[in-house]
Amino acid sequence: MTAKILIVDDEKAIRESLQIILAEEGFETDTANNGIQALEKIKEEGYDLVITDLKMPQSNGMELLKKSSQISPDTFFIIITAYASVDTAINALRNGAFDYLIKPIEFDDLIIRVKRLLEYKKLIAENVLLRQRIAPVKDFHNIIGKSKPMQKIFEIISQVAPTNSNVLISGKSGTGKELVAKAIHFNSKRKNKIFLPINCGAIAENLMESELFGHKKGSFTGAVSDKEGLFKVADGGTLFLDEIGDLPLALQVKLLRAIEDKEFFPVGGIKAVKTDVRIIAATNQDIFEKTKKGEFREDLYYRLNVVEIKLPSLNERKEDIPLLVNHFVEKYCNEMAKPILGVNNQAMKKLISYNWQGGVRELENMIERAVIFAKGDKICLDDLTDNVRNSKNESEIPEDLKKAILYFERKHILNIIKKYNNNKEAVADALNIGLSSLYRKMELLNIPTKFNSDN
Repeated sequence: MTAKILIVDDEKAIRESLQIILAEEGFETDTANNGIQALEKIKEEGYDLVITDLKMPQSNGMELLKKSSQISPDTFFIIITAYASVDTAINALRNGAFDYLIKPIEFDDLIIRVKRLLEYKKLIAENVLLRQRIAPVKDFHNIIGKSKPMQKIFEIISQVAPTNSNVLISGKSGTGKELVAKAIHFNSKRKNKIFLPINCGAIAENLMESELFGHKKGSFTGAVSDKEGLFKVADGGTLFLDEIGDLPLALQVKLLRAIEDKEFFPVGGIKAVKTDVRIIAATNQDIFEKTKKGEFREDLYYRLNVVEIKLPSLNERKEDIPLLVNHFVEKYCNEMAKPILGVNNQAMKKLISYNWQGGVRELENMIERAVIFAKGDKICLDDLTDNVRNSKNESEIPEDLKKAILYFERKHILNIIKKYNNNKEAVADALNIGLSSLYRKMELLNIPTKFNSDN
């Protein structure tokens, strides 16, 4: 792929001379006559290298270097100046410039330096890809997140994992309930035993009892031999009951008895079978509400809900989207052997602003698709689906990634304050932070303490 170079200088003759020389060497070039214009072009286009004059009447080269490092950290800089001094050279290098040239420019020397820098940039990219292929994912047992809600989840997992207590995990589809269940299991004393998942909503009601507890030969039509149930198969390990809210009432009684007595009867059996199983259940329903309606046994609910872990939706932890995006890019680049380094700024902004109804699973599918269709070394807007690319209500979102995350954090806190009618204690509890932390957040994000619906 041809390297793209941006030339920034307030002198037209220098811009045109450099453009001609670099184009003759096969480079794709663009020009800007000041730092402000250059920064706008950097936002719109991805450049491998920027060659900029240091002294310009509007936004000098040093200012451009600093601002560019925030929105396009992979772009290399060469600073050119007629005002040579050791101090200015050191200052430019400290702020991220890769080279420093003095006017008048020796074109042969410039070409050598440009080629050397671009070769170095290529080597860096290859090393990044190599590390992606050989390095394990460094996260909390494949759960990715640095946001406050996820840090709280990690803390609960660390505390509950070493125990034998039953756990109920609740959250919308795509929030990672099975990942949390696995994290609990593989950090427990049972980690060398089996982790056995079963979807309670995916098995026919008349077969569910046999699946859980097994059956004896001849106990029903088609039972041509004895069969061990999952409670016996998972003996010593962890049984993960996904979508527990779909379990029929008749089976709920038998499940409760098996949990309390640590034994069960196979279908058609007359002898109790002992078992030692830890139960982790998960649901995307409001189980407590179902107990009020008589659709779920209250005694089973409390037996399962010794510890409850409520997983936040992806829209409640926007701060984690860049981490998740980079993880999925690495994952699918490895699988497809594609040399993609990441996502450009415009695409990342869209991914952060989008309303992810399908949670992390939807985001992962989006990135997998984008990796398939990406033509460059970074995923761009055109690689995203129409619904994400054309999503509205984002004009006020800052370009800067950190500022965009703060924008969504402020928006989320305002929504929670409104939901709990300005009850700060309830808001802090819902956000899983202390009351003093809430007030600090409100001050940082310029949220008035006396909130009304117009804020």
